[in-house]
This record gives sequence, C-alpha cells and structure tokens, in this order.
Amino acid sequence: MIFLVNLGRVIFAPLLGEFIAVFQIGEGTAGLIATLAWLGSAFPRVPTGWLLTRVPRHRVILAAGGVLTGASVFIASATSVAMVAIGAFLMGLAAGAYFVAANPLVSELYPDSVGWALGVHGMTSQIAAAAAAPLVTLFLTLFFDWRVVFAAIAVAAALVTITLFFVARSTTLPDAGSADRDIVAAIRSEWRAVLLGVVVVGATGFVWQGLFNFYELYMITKGLSDATAKNLLTVIFAAGVPAFFVSGRLADELPRVPYILAIISGFTICVLVLTVTTGVIAIVVLTAVIGYVLHSLFPAVDTYLLDTLPDESRASAYAWYSGGMMVVQATGSSAVGALREAGFAYDAIFTQLSLGLTVVAVGLLVLQRSNRLPQ
Repeated sequence: MIFLVNLGRVIFAPLLGEFIAVFQIGEGTAGLIATLAWLGSAFPRVPTGWLLTRVPRHRVILAAGGVLTGASVFIASATSVAMVAIGAFLMGLAAGAYFVAANPLVSELYPDSVGWALGVHGMTSQIAAAAAAPLVTLFLTLFFDWRVVFAAIAVAAALVTITLFFVARSTTLPDAGSADRDIVAAIRSEWRAVLLGVVVVGATGFVWQGLFNFYELYMITKGLSDATAKNLLTVIFAAGVPAFFVSGRLADELPRVPYILAIISGFTICVLVLTVTTGVIAIVVLTAVIGYVLHSLFPAVDTYLLDTLPDESRASAYAWYSGGMMVVQATGSSAVGALREAGFAYDAIFTQLSLGLTVVAVGLLVLQRSNRLPQ
C-alpha cells in the first residue's frame, strides 16, 4: 500500500514535461499540478489525526486505498488540465491519510525497533519513488498514452486494498492508540517536538519539492539529454532506498537532534554544489549523494517523534506535525515554477533556496547548543 500511495504523489514529476506538451501549459501551471498533489497530502493530516481518536488505524488505511483507486480512475479519464489537477489533489489526500494512520501503526507493531521498522516501511515507499520515472517511460513506450499510467495504479490499488481488508480481519492489531482521544490536548502537551519536526522537514522539504519536481527540466538546462535528465530522477530516488533503512538504524543508535541537523547541513551543501556542477559523471554522482542525504532525514525525524511521543498522544501529535510540515513543503514546486516563468535561472533559484535553508540550520544549531530543543 505504501508503494502505491507514494507512487501516486511522485508520479507527476516525470510527467510534467508530458503535461506541458499535451495541454500546452507553462512551467508555472505544471508546477502547480505537483504542488496540488502535495497540498492534497497535507490537507487531511490533522483531520485524520482527529479521526484516529475514534476509528482504528487500519480502517483509515483501507479508506485511503479506496480514495487512491477512485482518484487514479478520475485522472485516467481526464480531458483537461483542470481534471488532472483535481485528480492530483485527490491522490494526495489518499497519501496524507495513509501516512498519518500507517506510521504510528508501524511503530506500535514494532515497539522495540521503531527506527528499523519505519526504515523498512519508508524504504518501500522510496522504491516507488525510484520506480516512477522508469514506469512512466515504460508505459509511454508501450502505450503512447500517459493515462495508462493512472489506469494501472487504479487496478493495483483496488487489488491491494481488498487484500489488506482480508489480512486485517485475521490479524491481532495493537491497541496502543486506545488512549489517544484528544487531538487538542496532544498539541498542547507536545508542541515543542511537533514544532521542531515542522520547521526541520517543512523547510528542507520546500527546497526538495522544488528541486525534484523540476529536476528533469533543470538538468536539461545544464546540457544533459532528455533521456539522461529523466533517468536522473531514478538515480536520486534510488539512492534514497538504502538511506531509509540505514538512517532508521542510525536513528536508533545516535543522538537524534544532532543527527538530524547533520543531515540538513549535508543536503544544503549538496544543493549549493549542484548549482555550480557541470559534466554528466559529476552530476550523476552528486545526484546520488543528494538522494541519499535527503531521504535519510525522513526516518530520522519519524523515529525521533514516534519513539518520543507517548501512547496517549502519538497519532494526534504526529498528525499535527505531518499536516504542518506538508503545508510548508508542498508549495516548493509552484514557487520554483513561478520563479522560472519570471525569468530566473534554475541555478540562481536553488542557490537562494539553499542559503535560506542554511539560516534555518544555523538557527537550529544555536538552539540545540543552548539546550532549547527537545532531546
């Protein structure tokens, strides 16, 4: 299920060029489609947190599967860019509800190995991200129609949702969330940890969203061929596959806040270096490093939060964090698209975004050294 819901969010990046050609739209509108997928992922997170105070986690996951199926069918039948945009938002809704329900459930299924379990779970989602560009290329080569991509997702999502329904009926699920019944009390008691997560992942994700959604078009401006530029999306996401597993294990062992700060700093430096890098080999290597470093952040932050938050507020507080950070980062792609249409070069855009992220990292480092951050 996590493979499919994450595929539904990232599938738009390798299709932006196709949307621009088919619907004759600009980069700003194309970026808005990607933004809507991620805004859709942000929108249901706090409401889902409230729902989880009344409904078992697995039922919310089943509902997310149903929404994903319906949204995929809707996009597959799209005849306008507006329909694609609405469908992208709906696919984001499914992903947002899924992650808020599934991540706490996974942490409760493996209470003694939270980082490892979240690492494996996240690694599976990352495999979907790495597979997005090759799948798009394969379907376009075989069927010459981007709509077939969404039809295939719809069929797979329907089958997985039905299977999950029968598996859940025969499985004894944990009741650690039975005490989590007040979403407002959760943010009052855990606001410091939640705010840390929103700032860290929101700011870093803002830069990341703008980068990966336009990575193919960015690389073309650096002189790479269309095929090479598209395949770099696979590289950047494939590098994140081991990152989830390794980072999950490291998050179980290392001091978590310093580890998170190290990841942010590493990502910032990599993006700055990318803006001045040329040559295919150098770009491929740096792309892999960026993918590994960035994707190390998500299991580290999830482990920090889900292992720290108590049973009586885990899902609710995680929903506040999840919704907040998604709203912040979701606008990254539309911001980059708008700046491009205003005439700014990609190198200049990502240089400024990296410098902004540097300010965030330095501020967090100062707070950490002065013991003002939750440890």
